[in-house]
Amino acid sequence: MIDRLPPLTALRAFDAAARHLSFAKAAEELNVTPAALSFQIKSLEDHLGTALFHRLNRSVNLTEAGKTLAPGAEEGFATLRAAWRATRRLADSSALTITAGPAITAKWLAPRMFKFAAAHPEIELRFSASLKLMDFDRDEVDVAIRFGKGSDEGLFSRTVLRDWVTPMMSPKLAERIRKPADLASATLLHMDDVTDISAEANWPVWFKAAGLGPPPRGGLRFSHPDHAIDAAATGAGVVLGRICLSERDLREGRLIAPFPIALTTGSHFRFVCPKGSEEKPQIKAFLAWVLEQAKDMDVLNEGRILVSAADVTA
Repeated sequence: MIDRLPPLTALRAFDAAARHLSFAKAAEELNVTPAALSFQIKSLEDHLGTALFHRLNRSVNLTEAGKTLAPGAEEGFATLRAAWRATRRLADSSALTITAGPAITAKWLAPRMFKFAAAHPEIELRFSASLKLMDFDRDEVDVAIRFGKGSDEGLFSRTVLRDWVTPMMSPKLAERIRKPADLASATLLHMDDVTDISAEANWPVWFKAAGLGPPPRGGLRFSHPDHAIDAAATGAGVVLGRICLSERDLREGRLIAPFPIALTTGSHFRFVCPKGSEEKPQIKAFLAWVLEQAKDMDVLNEGRILVSAADVTA
């Protein structure tokens, strides 16, 4: 038996028809007439020597041969499309697509990006703010800023920001909450997002680290950390704020972090991209810029007593 492949156009027509189980819908997807698509599939069946579809009055079904061929055809075209996209991106040094979580994008990246854009007008920036773990090939992403304890096996990965949490409040609220014990009568804001730091470095742990009893019950709960930080800035209560998300509010005086004790976990922000891509000009420039911006955070660490949440609960 000769393993000579049939024409690619015929396989493409079959793949579309097998996914839709409709010649009309497949023809519409490929922007050809139903007659042209039917001709391509018939030529593929002639090449194979057997039928691929049962042709009914108003629909089509796959034969056993069609069911055998369909998964490989679909996977093959998906692989080919991914390889083509990756090859095009390899040759493109003018565009940079970045994905990061909505909170870090809104609170840390976006307020700074005008500086990078001004320094690199030749690079077209595209953002995808999402908690979804993007696939670099499938989703056409160049760089991901990821948070957590992941090791990112098989990828280039570098830690760029280390996060910690400490009580933060509006200046007006800080006038009456002068010492940690005063928090016992305060409205506490809780972050119920899915990150490790929110699960491990919470109010009970901070109260224990500060030598206090259990925190007061109740308070307000938020599923997004940036929403909790915004609420604290309006005076709604005291938030156990993450430094990477509240940095701008602290610098501009909307929030105050009066107490030195801050909790850390093993979670951190990492700069992640496919191995070898870190040498592409636009990615290399963006990494250097992120690291430079991260250095600007050091001043906010001054005077902090960084305590591991794991050590407190051990």
